[in-house]
Formats: sequence, C-alpha cells, structure tokens
Amino acid sequence: MGERPWLPPNLALLISIIAVSTASILIRWTEAPPLAIASYRMFLSVAMLMPFFIRNNGIEKLRKQGSKTIFNLFMVGVVLAIHFASWITSLGLTSVASSVIFVHIDPIFVAIISHFFLEDRITRKTLLGIVISFIGISVIAMGDAGAGASNLRGDILALIGGIMLGLYILGGRVYRKNLDLTTYVTPVYSVATVALVLMSLITGTQLTGFSYSTYGLFFLIALIPMIFGHTLYNWVLRYLSAPVVSLSLLGEPVGASILAFLLLGETPNSFTIIGGGITLLGIFISAYRGRD
Repeated sequence: MGERPWLPPNLALLISIIAVSTASILIRWTEAPPLAIASYRMFLSVAMLMPFFIRNNGIEKLRKQGSKTIFNLFMVGVVLAIHFASWITSLGLTSVASSVIFVHIDPIFVAIISHFFLEDRITRKTLLGIVISFIGISVIAMGDAGAGASNLRGDILALIGGIMLGLYILGGRVYRKNLDLTTYVTPVYSVATVALVLMSLITGTQLTGFSYSTYGLFFLIALIPMIFGHTLYNWVLRYLSAPVVSLSLLGEPVGASILAFLLLGETPNSFTIIGGGITLLGIFISAYRGRD
C-alpha cells in the first residue's frame, strides 16, 4: 500500500474499473439485506487495511492533521455510508443497468460542486453535457416508471448514491494530496462501517446468522470491488485529477451491464439502452478535458 507509483496510474485505474464492475453481480448473488451487505463490505475492508494503517503510523499522522481534517474525514465516511446504503438498496428495486447508470451520474455533481467550491468553472461544453445527461436519465426514468413504482424508487436511490459518490471522490481529491493511501481510506472506511452498522441496528436489519456462502460473498465484495476497486482508485487520485477518475468510472455501467446479461440473464429494456447511451454521452462531454 505504498505511495510510490508501483503501477502506472492508468493501468491501476483500468484494474479498479474492472473490479468495481463486479460489485452489482456479487451483491445480487448475496442473500442478505442491503444494509448488511454494505456493513460487511466496509467492515471486512477495514480489517484488511488496518495492519497497513498501523504499520504506517496512521494514528500519529492523523493527529498531525488537526481536528478540522479529522472531522472532514469523518464526514467523508458518512457520505460513503450513505452512498453504499442507497445504491445497494437500489439494486434490489431496479435493473443492474439502470442502477449503475444512475449511480455514475457522479461526474455531473463533481463538475457542479467543483464550480462552486474548488474554483473549477463549468464551461459551455460541460453545461451542454449536463443537459444531455439529464435528458438521458429522464428517458431511463420514464421507462422504469412504466415498469413499476419500485423501479423508479430504485432509480432515485441510485441517483442519491451517485450524488454521494461525487462528494466522496471530491473528498479524495482534496485529502489525498496530503495523506497517504491507508491514512486516508482506513478512517474513512471505519466511519462508514460504524454508520452502516448503526443504520442496520436502527432499522432492525439482520446482521448475523447467514450461510457460509453468504459470508464468502461478503469477503469477495470487500476484496474485489472495495480493495481492488474503490481503494485502488483512491490511490490513483494522488496522480490523476478527480474529473479524469470520475469519467473513467463510466466503464462500470458498461462492464456491469454486460456481466448482468451474461451471469444474471438480465437484458436492459430499450429505454435503458437509449437513455443510458444518451446519459453516458452527456457525462463524457461534460467531464472530458483532453490530456491533463
């Protein structure tokens, strides 16, 4: 988990995209409530990272950052918890394709928030991309509304997850400049774990008594899409800009939709295909900035 670029950042980004593309499939195979899946995903990820955090003197490094940074990392962890709670729940209500397209609207929110808070102004091209993206997600929503109210609820939850994902990526952009990988992700993941467990307890969600195969899937969800996915692209944020990373994650809707077709027999409807294509085009136009 060192900070030296032991992999070319672009190759690491490709690995992370492939890894996160498996998340929706593994989650669909897991016979457990959404909050339980999210809680175990984060808890097991923290367990894998904690030895590196301790060996890396993470606690002392956090102390040196001061209370403001620690509080902000706490808030990033809460945002991450909301992202997983809403998105994983959406997968049980709508199609994989619709869910992953809505959740990856995050580059739009990255652009908007960057405009107001990071002095990264929205250009006319970005604004055009935002308009096109919202046309696309409207087409998907129209199709899902016709398929039933639960599909539309799933789309809304995935959209909330997308907003939270955008905030989470921006948090990584800001704090990865001064913090090494494990010093950043371990406290953030730990806060997300506590928040998700509390959500589970408040809602009466089952957290124990699952089958061995379910616990095995919990482990795979933590290892593949979390460690090799989220954690790896947090590493990449040290070397590439947040818009580039956010844009590259558009590979997940494509990869996840292909896997859903091959492994779950789930074929997107025409509204999802057309609307998804329009949405991805809009996100690409708004986030693409050529070579950084």
